Amino acid sequence: MDLANLVAQDRAGKVFLTVLTIAAVSISSLNLLVPESSALHLSTFTVTVAGKYLSYALLALAVDLVWGYCGILSLGHGAFFALGGYAMGMHMMRQIGERGVYGNALLPDFMVFLNWKELPWYWLGFDHFCFALLMVVLVPGALACLFGWLAFRSRVTGVYLSIITQALTYALMLAFFRNEMGFGGNNGLTDFKDILGCNLQKDGTRVAIFLLTALSLGVGYVASRFVVASKMGRVVTAIRDAESRTRFIGYQVEHFKLWIFVFSAVMAGIAGALYVPQVGIINPSEFSPLNSLELVIWVAVGGRGTLYGAVLGAVLVNYAKTVFTGVLPEVWLFALGGLFVSVTLFMPDGLVGLAQKWFRVWGLNLKQRSNA
Repeated sequence: MDLANLVAQDRAGKVFLTVLTIAAVSISSLNLLVPESSALHLSTFTVTVAGKYLSYALLALAVDLVWGYCGILSLGHGAFFALGGYAMGMHMMRQIGERGVYGNALLPDFMVFLNWKELPWYWLGFDHFCFALLMVVLVPGALACLFGWLAFRSRVTGVYLSIITQALTYALMLAFFRNEMGFGGNNGLTDFKDILGCNLQKDGTRVAIFLLTALSLGVGYVASRFVVASKMGRVVTAIRDAESRTRFIGYQVEHFKLWIFVFSAVMAGIAGALYVPQVGIINPSEFSPLNSLELVIWVAVGGRGTLYGAVLGAVLVNYAKTVFTGVLPEVWLFALGGLFVSVTLFMPDGLVGLAQKWFRVWGLNLKQRSNA
């Protein structure tokens, strides 16, 4: 099936892409075209928050690919997200140059403060945007390939795989917290000035990054839908439903798992790269295992195995987080845990599954009334 026919037949996907397009155009227009004195004006802060939500939605899409369609419950996708963010952050740090606090054209401020004498070799090349983009894709993909090859070749599955993915992100968090690693330690990378010569503080730049994030989410959705509808995607779904049977009929299960895992990691890295310019900081806390656990909650709330459900869950949960952490910050973690328990017990298919069930019942009632 070609891509055009696939999109045409995906009714829910068309609705999602339409809503995404309308939202992106509306938010951008209300920020740039409507005067600040108007009640309809959206602040640049609101645009930035919306862009952050969309980058999270792309990350949730990546998690849904491996969990919802392949049955791999990854509790370490926050690591791939953070690595993509660090790659973009390193590029923007190199662009600061003499505008830093210490005025060093070569070394970032934190390296000058720690008495580093020269730029580490792994920072070389990040002054070029194209190299940074390559690292955004290559570093998370290479780590996922190495980790997945070792894990899947050893046939590690289920809760054991989830635990070692969580151990992976925890180990990276501890490593990046160390000052001698050369990534800013616990403060991370921040104080970015511009990207591609555009001032990050200007409204136009913020809106452009927001639109790029929306476009990336749309492309990511279409690409993911194409993957799961392909022959390879159907094999991946078969692995989720009956791995032993799929292996018995001759498929190299490990190869399919590795492929979808790497693809998902690359998407997570891109989401991280889009997140950092909008938030303005990347630090080791992004590697926290709690963040990866929260990703799973987003997907579960929206409805795993649907793609658009993962996007919905990411946006709704993060909006609720923004509201509750402002009003009742001490209650948020309890609310998040209660939400996950409630979804598990009462809505195992998430909000999308609940809506689909309601529409089926509603349609059946209408049909019965018409027949009567």
